[in-house]
Amino acid sequence: MRTQRPVGALIAVLTLALAATGCGGSGSGSSGDGGESGAAKGARTTATADRVEPLATVPEPKLPVTVDSADGTKVTVTSADRLVPLTGSLNEIVFTLGLGERVVARDITATFEQAEKLPVVTRAHDVSAESVLSLRPTLVIAETTTGPAEAVDQIRDAGIPLLVIEPAKSLDAVGTRIETVARALGVDAAGDELSARTAGRIAAVQKQIPAPERGSGDGGKPRVAFLYLRGTASVYLLGGRDSGVSSLLEAAGAVDAGKESGLAKDFTAITSEALAKAAPDAILLMSKGLDSVGGPEGLVKIPGVAETPAGLDRRFISVDDGVLLNYGPRTDQVLASLVEQLYPDGE
Repeated sequence: MRTQRPVGALIAVLTLALAATGCGGSGSGSSGDGGESGAAKGARTTATADRVEPLATVPEPKLPVTVDSADGTKVTVTSADRLVPLTGSLNEIVFTLGLGERVVARDITATFEQAEKLPVVTRAHDVSAESVLSLRPTLVIAETTTGPAEAVDQIRDAGIPLLVIEPAKSLDAVGTRIETVARALGVDAAGDELSARTAGRIAAVQKQIPAPERGSGDGGKPRVAFLYLRGTASVYLLGGRDSGVSSLLEAAGAVDAGKESGLAKDFTAITSEALAKAAPDAILLMSKGLDSVGGPEGLVKIPGVAETPAGLDRRFISVDDGVLLNYGPRTDQVLASLVEQLYPDGE
């Protein structure tokens, strides 16, 4: 596998850990019916149906188009009849643009209802070239984290148009990613519409954030530490500057405690000292991560957690694995979940 970028690395580790522990697909944070997972009960969490909301009007691709690929090449797309997006986030964008009926495969993290029955061709950012080619795609959409390089080259050498897109790592990239995918599919107007819809919904959520308390540390903003856990695989990590959640936390009116405590990397092993320095008022986790350590009662047994302000108050919040770091059309839902859990009383 090629070297991963920070957010891509997290998803890769997550998928491999789930495979080792038998916990199922990495992108799935739901229990299959959109309800709360068992061990997460007792922590504050929100649960919504794992579905995407396509645009009301199905767009008709206007092709051919030639677009720039993130790997320095130019890609000409002549047909959008059989699409293979190689990450969960890209699947989500294509389906939400209204072109889901044209998608013939998915990444293991694309667990939303409309895509769940499609064949899986990518796991932990590793693509099976043979599986992709067997589906006779007219366009493959990958990210710079997709590998191995030999598999990507095999798809391209077979004459299949293959577009590479930069992964999203912040809210600022949401609209750009949507518009980039839409342009490649020949549905520019739909891309503009979806980008505007997403931005508007994110802005609406932010208007509901209470004003920070005056006279308290960090400008009155809650300090939130992001923990990435896979208990049965002995993976216990504290998110730092490049974990991928900073932009979300800041948009929710919070402070990324790991980043502010000086953790420059994406993730570092959890220690009592690191948690004490981060001093989080709340701890953010992926739903399956919380499940994997036995829920809130298991979480406080991790060294250092019980001594943090978050541990003392049992202030733990969780978001479904499949949407937390997607930075796509459902980012407003992720942000709304964070806001609801951070400010349960609107204060």
